[in-house]
Amino acid sequence: MRIDAVTLATTDMSASIAFYEALGFSIAFGGATSTFTTMSAGVCHVNLTLTGSPGPWGRVIFHVDDVDALYERAVAAGLSPRHVPRNADWGERMFAITDPSGHDLSFARPL
Repeated sequence: MRIDAVTLATTDMSASIAFYEALGFSIAFGGATSTFTTMSAGVCHVNLTLTGSPGPWGRVIFHVDDVDALYERAVAAGLSPRHVPRNADWGERMFAITDPSGHDLSFARPL
């Protein structure tokens, strides 16, 4: 397993995109008028999500070999994923779950 991307909240998508572009990232998905944008630099990804107010929020995405098997393991352990595994528009099979501290975690596999 490895961490694939980190999602960060922003109140100004254009300014955030400009910042990451200055660091060598490029837009892989979304853009200045989107509420969600993925910035990529090689295998490093930063997702930006537009929020109405700043705050400490984020999401960690873990790439795994078998999303469905991990989902079944989570359910068998008594955990409550937010949804069953699904194929997302951005090209991943994934499910999301919240940890006990309220952190948003996604487990995914590229399609």
